[in-house]
Amino acid sequence: MKITILSGKGGTGKTTVSNNLAVLVKESFLIDCDVEEPNSHIFMAPEITEEEEIRTGYPVVDEDKCIHCRKCADFCHYNAIIAGAAATMPLKDLCHDCGGCQLVCPAGAISYEKKGIGTIFSGTSRFGSRFLYGQLYTGELSGVKIINRLNEKMSHSDLVLVDSPPGTSCSTVAALEGSDYAVIVTEPTPFGVSDMKMVVEMLKEMNIPFSVVVNKAGLGDNEVYEYCSEENLTITGEIPFERIVAEAYASGKLAVEISEEHKSLYRNLWLNIQKEAERSHES
Repeated sequence: MKITILSGKGGTGKTTVSNNLAVLVKESFLIDCDVEEPNSHIFMAPEITEEEEIRTGYPVVDEDKCIHCRKCADFCHYNAIIAGAAATMPLKDLCHDCGGCQLVCPAGAISYEKKGIGTIFSGTSRFGSRFLYGQLYTGELSGVKIINRLNEKMSHSDLVLVDSPPGTSCSTVAALEGSDYAVIVTEPTPFGVSDMKMVVEMLKEMNIPFSVVVNKAGLGDNEVYEYCSEENLTITGEIPFERIVAEAYASGKLAVEISEEHKSLYRNLWLNIQKEAERSHES
């Protein structure tokens, strides 16, 4: 089963939830798909045993062969090629490596070269669990190809917890691909609820069952509870805001390392998520 933990915006607590659950659920395999800004490895402190660079292709134009017909530029939906009367210029940072421009070029003027866009790190966390994360190189625009490779590497695991990118970007959709269940982590603030609504619509569109976890409960207002009630959304848990947890987080420690009380909170949260995930697939 693949369970993806996501949020409407960054800083809401999806890494907190996914990492604490991964420590308690010993048979789980934690994957950090937030490749633009991964931070699960800070808490998991893994021993890395394997690294894999992810590469992507980009077009190169042979101007001696180019007849400036503009078919490559007209084909490209990402505006990755500028074609003028005297020159054709690929913009490799915008290229999505689909190969279409090479196929439509009647002069055979386009070839592809490769460049690295990021790295995948595999290893074992300091808690003894399997762990995998990706890191997009600085300056690269899209981590989708890295996330797709992460999905491939996790495909044979029985229980996968995914720390997703925030929001509703292409990277988030890629992280959700193949998910059996999702957990939205939100906070009881107007911004938290506003961004959460977009995630709810996305999950409904993708037909992925989900529930909601309210982090930093006790702050803000009741809008998130009212919204969940109106939309008949299940809240599987509330995590109260505590200074001691924030201080532990700042020093690279997880809540489940603080006390038995915090372990119990996340154990109950996991039981609720399991129960809802099983119920959603039986109905």
